[in-house]
Amino acid sequence: MKQSEVDQKLNRTAFADGPRLLADIGATHARFALQTAPGEFRAVRVLKCDDYADIVAMLRSYLADHADITLNHAALAVANPVSGDYIRMTNRDWEFSTDAVRRALGLHTLLVVNDFTALAMSLPGLKPADLMQVGGGKPALNSVIGVLGPGTGLGVSGVIPTVDGFVTLGSEGGHTNFAPADEREYAILQYAWQTWSHVSTERLISGPGMEIIYRAIAKRNGRQVRDLTSQEIMAGALTDKDPLCLEVLECFCAMLGGATANLAVTLGAFGGMFIGGGIVPRMGEWFAQSPFRSRFEAKGRFTSYLSEIPTYVITTPNPAFYGVATILSEHLRGRSGANTLMERVRHLQHELTPAEQRVAQLVLEQPRLVLNEPIADIARLAEVSQPTVIRFCRSLGFLGLADFKLKFASSLTGAIPVRHSQVRVSDSTHDLSAKVIDNTVSAILKFRDQLDVRSIDKAIALVAKAKRVEFYAMGNSRVVALDGQHKFFRFRIPTSAYGDSHLLNLAAELLKPGDVVIAISNSGKLPDLLEAVDVARAAGADVIAITASNSPLAKKASVCLAVDHSEDSTTFLSMISRILQLLLIDILSVGISLDAQHGKLVVEHKTKGEADGRRLLISHLDG
Repeated sequence: MKQSEVDQKLNRTAFADGPRLLADIGATHARFALQTAPGEFRAVRVLKCDDYADIVAMLRSYLADHADITLNHAALAVANPVSGDYIRMTNRDWEFSTDAVRRALGLHTLLVVNDFTALAMSLPGLKPADLMQVGGGKPALNSVIGVLGPGTGLGVSGVIPTVDGFVTLGSEGGHTNFAPADEREYAILQYAWQTWSHVSTERLISGPGMEIIYRAIAKRNGRQVRDLTSQEIMAGALTDKDPLCLEVLECFCAMLGGATANLAVTLGAFGGMFIGGGIVPRMGEWFAQSPFRSRFEAKGRFTSYLSEIPTYVITTPNPAFYGVATILSEHLRGRSGANTLMERVRHLQHELTPAEQRVAQLVLEQPRLVLNEPIADIARLAEVSQPTVIRFCRSLGFLGLADFKLKFASSLTGAIPVRHSQVRVSDSTHDLSAKVIDNTVSAILKFRDQLDVRSIDKAIALVAKAKRVEFYAMGNSRVVALDGQHKFFRFRIPTSAYGDSHLLNLAAELLKPGDVVIAISNSGKLPDLLEAVDVARAAGADVIAITASNSPLAKKASVCLAVDHSEDSTTFLSMISRILQLLLIDILSVGISLDAQHGKLVVEHKTKGEADGRRLLISHLDG
């Protein structure tokens, strides 16, 4: 099937549940639109932030004109760092919970992203008509792209190409130290130092920064002037040809050229450097003749390096809409509120070939099986060839089976995104609590979708028939071993737990065939634990390892139950890994307790001097 046909199929189903609300919210103004199809925005409106008490009031004001439309999904780009659920805007006194706003507006999905992350995401889709090239250079294919935008602040981001799209950088690069390039700029820096001990690039290369430059140059030139806004400075330069305003604007553009060059060499941005924001596009053609490009290339030994990198001004109105729409679309790819990837399969099923329809039916009837099985088993169960499975995935718009499974797993997790939020020193108790919970929930959902059920079945079978079970764990993992011992002992399984390096080998030497060791380690690299496992295997015991999949412990085990969540154990305890290890203990416990009629195992156990009887079934939830 041709890619154009695939795109047509996706477009027919992508907006089946209605238009999407998009917004670009700055410090002064907010721009809104309804996206009705890929690249189609209507009902564009600009609102003044000062007219509203908070973000919910502003959103409701815009939506009041569209009360007849049911909205399920929205995405907001805000001029603010975004990390976690709670947002405190730096240039306004607004603060809000993303989930609370979502619930207040009755939305299924609400994404909040940094405005320059959104702008960066729009860059790969921009056309030549949307841009004005400044200077020479030619973009290299599949190369890194950089973007800066002076406005109220200085937005900085980058776009990294990947196998199936692009990844944007969440950056606060505007807060790097300003570096003067000549005596005039050093005088401006000295002027700023009189007020601020730290002068960032954003402090000067921004709208408020232009006003600082104006006052600094006026003082340097010995002139007494009244304070002007950035808009007045630009009008004085471009319309009135005022010498002082022209000098300010030339200095501003030169500084921007230097900052752009710094970002270009940092990123290796041979895909081009793009200038957005609210200031430069208003300069029009004058900017092309400004010192921007000459300063951009003035990098000593790296002049020839930078001369090959093209620079562009983004001239299309509301470019952030394209980026935030792309981010929302990627988030919804595989699910769209109630319309999951399963719904997409149902919608398109009749357009597939008969053989592909059999694969679709298998996906609809046994989604978890399709997620966990290799291509050979999927093809066998659907009674098709392996190439047919690949064609099915491509008909839905995916690169292949691996790409399909990745998006399918995200679809099955429901409304909670799989993500990790970095805890910061500046976080409030509310923020750090939300981040710890979000990180744990996300890790659990990801863990759920990556479970190797066949390994779990093998582990349940080994434990169920074991004469004796011993838990070996050291350090942080000992609490998991104690939990397992407690649960298994209540099943009347002879169980012990060892965490002392001197006792591990002694205990392992006493094991016999039919016994089982459950070895637990986050790293799977502890020498004492590995030695004890070797002794246990030599004695004829089976070993179940709860550890990282590629660790030395995993390779020594009879069965590995993989926990591949990476944590820095030198800084923090293995918090999330411990939770995942405990979950595996619970899964084993429940698996042993369930009746074989329900697809699980109940094992009969003989004890000396007693008649045959079933192992007592005790819920792992008992207090």
